[in-house]
Amino acid sequence: MARPENTETFVHSDTRMNVEQFIDSQPLSAFQKRVLVLCFLIVAVDGFDTSGIGFLGPAIRAEWQVAASALAPLFGAGLLGLTAGALLFGPLADRYGRKRILIVSIFLFGIASLATAASPGLTALVIARFFTGVGLGGAMPNAVTLAREYSPGSRASSLVTLMFCGFTIGGAFGGLASAQFVGMIGWRGVLAIGGIAPLLLVPVLAAMLPESLGFLLLRGTPKDRLVATSIADRIRIHDAGQVSLYANAKPLDRTSSVRELFAPGTAPVTLLLWTTFFMLLLIVYLLTSWLPVLLAAAGVSLRQASLMTMMYQVGATIGGIWLGRRMDRSDPQRVLALAFLVATALILICAWSEGSKLIIVGTVLGIGFCIGGGTIGGYVLSGSYYPTSSRATGVAWANAAGRVGAVLGSMAGGALIGFGVNFETFLLLLAVPGVIATLAMFGLERLRRDGRRRITSMRAPPKPSEPA
Repeated sequence: MARPENTETFVHSDTRMNVEQFIDSQPLSAFQKRVLVLCFLIVAVDGFDTSGIGFLGPAIRAEWQVAASALAPLFGAGLLGLTAGALLFGPLADRYGRKRILIVSIFLFGIASLATAASPGLTALVIARFFTGVGLGGAMPNAVTLAREYSPGSRASSLVTLMFCGFTIGGAFGGLASAQFVGMIGWRGVLAIGGIAPLLLVPVLAAMLPESLGFLLLRGTPKDRLVATSIADRIRIHDAGQVSLYANAKPLDRTSSVRELFAPGTAPVTLLLWTTFFMLLLIVYLLTSWLPVLLAAAGVSLRQASLMTMMYQVGATIGGIWLGRRMDRSDPQRVLALAFLVATALILICAWSEGSKLIIVGTVLGIGFCIGGGTIGGYVLSGSYYPTSSRATGVAWANAAGRVGAVLGSMAGGALIGFGVNFETFLLLLAVPGVIATLAMFGLERLRRDGRRRITSMRAPPKPSEPA
C-alpha cells in the first residue's frame, strides 16, 4: 500500500513541524557539528587525491619511460570516472540513503587508489584511476547534500562552504605530500597513502555518520522512525517545546529522482544549474591546467608559473568562506552572479596585463576567489532547489555537468595551445564561459523571484467583489 504524501514520525506530540523547519528552529548542536566534521574529512581525502595525482606525473613518466602525451588518458580517466560516479551514485543515494552510498563510494575510492599504487603498467593504471574517479564522484556531492540537510537554513551556505574547504585543504596536503615524499617513497607510496586514508575513514563513517533525517522520514519504516526520533532528540533543545516531525515530499517508491529534475517548474532550474556548473569547471580546468604552460611560454619560469597558478586555490578557499556568509545574508543567486561578473572582468584584466607578474598574481587570486569560491557556493545552492527525494540526484548531476566541462576544458586547452593561441587570446576566450555563467545565475535569480511572487499571490486573500 502506498504511503501518504507527508511521511510523518512522532518525536513528541505537542507540535507538528516539517523536518527543515525543525532544524532551522534549533541552534547548531554538537551532533550536527560532528556531521559537518565527518563530511569535511570526506572531501579532504577527495582533495588529497585530486591534487596529488597531478604532481606524480613526472615520476610515473620516469619509471616507465613514456612521453608526457601518454599520461593524457590517465588524467582523462579520472575525470570520466568522476562524471560516471556522480551520475550513478546521486540517484542511488536518493533511493538507498546518503550514508550507505557515501560509505560505498569511499570504500571504492580507497580500494581503487591502492590498485593504482600496485599497477604493473599504464593500462592498468588508467583503469584503476577511472574507478578511483567513480568513488570520488559519488562521495563529494553526497557529502555536500548530507551536510546541507543537517545545517540550519539561515547558516547553510556558511557552514557547507566552510565544510567544503576540506577539499582545498586536502588538495594542499596532497600537493605537499607528493612534492616532499615522492623522492622518498615513490609515486606508488604516495598513492598508497591516498588509498589507506579513505579506508581508515570507512569504519569511522559507519559508526558515527548519521543518515539524513529527511530521508529516514521519507522511507518511513518502523526502524527508520526510531532512528529519526533518536536523531531529533540529539538536535532538539530539551527544554524546548515537543514536536512531531514530517517530511513534506513525495514517497521514495513513487517517482524517479531523475524524473523530478525535469518536472514542470523544475526543468528550467536544472538546465540553468547545469549550464552554470559546466561553464565554471570549464574555466577552472582551462585556467589551472594550462596557465602554467602559457606563462612558461611567455618567459616566466616554471616555478614562478606554478606559484602564480597556486594563487587560484588560495583565492578559492577564502572566496568560498566569504561568499558563503554573503549568501546567507543576501540573495544567494545575486551574490554568485555578481561574483562571476567580477571574475569575468578580472579575466579580461589578466589578458591585458602585458606580462606584469603583479597583475597576474592579483587577478588569478581574484578569479579563484570569485570562480573557485562561487563553485563551492553553487554546490550549496543546488541542494536548495530540490526536495529530499531528489536532492542527492540534483546536486550530483549538476556536479556531473560540471565534470563534462572539466573534461572539455582539459582537452580544449591543449588544442588551443597546439593552434598557437597566445596568453592574451587564451584568456579572452576564457571570458566567454564567464559571461554565460553570469547570465545563467541571473536567470536562476529571476526564476526564484517569480516563484516567490506566485506563492505570495496564491496566499493573498481574495479581493472583495465590487457592489452591483
